[in-house]
Amino acid sequence: MKLKNTVGIVVSAAIAGSALPVMAQSAGSVEVEAFAKRYFTDSMRNLDDGTLVGGSLGYFLTDDTMLSASLGTYKSLESDITGESIDGRMATLEAVHHFGQGAIRPYVSGGFGHQELDQPFTSQRDRTTMALAGVGVKNYLNENFFVKAGLDVLHGLDHGNTEWQAGVGLGLNFGGSKPAPVVAQAEPAPAPAPAPEPAPEMQSVRVELDVKFDFDRDTIRPEFRQDIQSLAEFMRTYPSVTTTVEGHTDSVGSDAYNQNLSERRANSVRQALIDEGVEASRVNAVGYGESRPIADNSTDDGRAMNRRVEAEVETQVEVR
Repeated sequence: MKLKNTVGIVVSAAIAGSALPVMAQSAGSVEVEAFAKRYFTDSMRNLDDGTLVGGSLGYFLTDDTMLSASLGTYKSLESDITGESIDGRMATLEAVHHFGQGAIRPYVSGGFGHQELDQPFTSQRDRTTMALAGVGVKNYLNENFFVKAGLDVLHGLDHGNTEWQAGVGLGLNFGGSKPAPVVAQAEPAPAPAPAPEPAPEMQSVRVELDVKFDFDRDTIRPEFRQDIQSLAEFMRTYPSVTTTVEGHTDSVGSDAYNQNLSERRANSVRQALIDEGVEASRVNAVGYGESRPIADNSTDDGRAMNRRVEAEVETQVEVR
């Protein structure tokens, strides 16, 4: 006897494009970026606005917070007085905190920078320490690559000038680690009592349950209620059997979010079995996140197959 209902779910391209997987952004991952920023100088410094181009290297201390160091060179920076080109450099060290779990991640940043600008007709340099604060947004185009736009305010601690930079960047995120799935041990079935008579002929009876879920949801769809009721009826008929309800997700979203979503899905089906009269002690729930796909996560149909909860029970019944 086998009960299995497998229904494919097609998610539109617009929804899929707004929730691309962002798996690389986790504690321990590294981010490198090339950037270009328009530098709006303080009018007191007698400089035309220029451009800062360079690169940065960041390390995620947590899934959301990164420590980043950058180095850039000023281009097209000129003196208002002499018209001479001004060479310069800027080195920064900042903490960056990201928000959200999807492909679009706003951020805020803060830190310090050291700026050096050459002076016309002299070997001296204008050296300034600056306090930095910034806001912006990153769009992760796929698992690793992203584009960025942001605005920074720079306040000179030496001369008191406040200046601005607005720019864009292109970067690569790689590395990091995935949390191991939480595994719960099923309770062992009670040992059968010794039979005073010769054992009757027995046969194995097995029931499987496969419940599919909508994208980013843990609510049971109506068409799977009958399947759950059938499994509950089987367990009420054979009170010695137990089962473990296993929750799974597709690969869209971070590992931590998908682990939590798979546990919620498993607990939703477990509660439905309990509501149908199965003792709570006979039903365990465990989430495996995205770690056990049964189909290709690069397609809509494959991801729909992976958004599931599975359960099975097996027992021996007497042949009459």
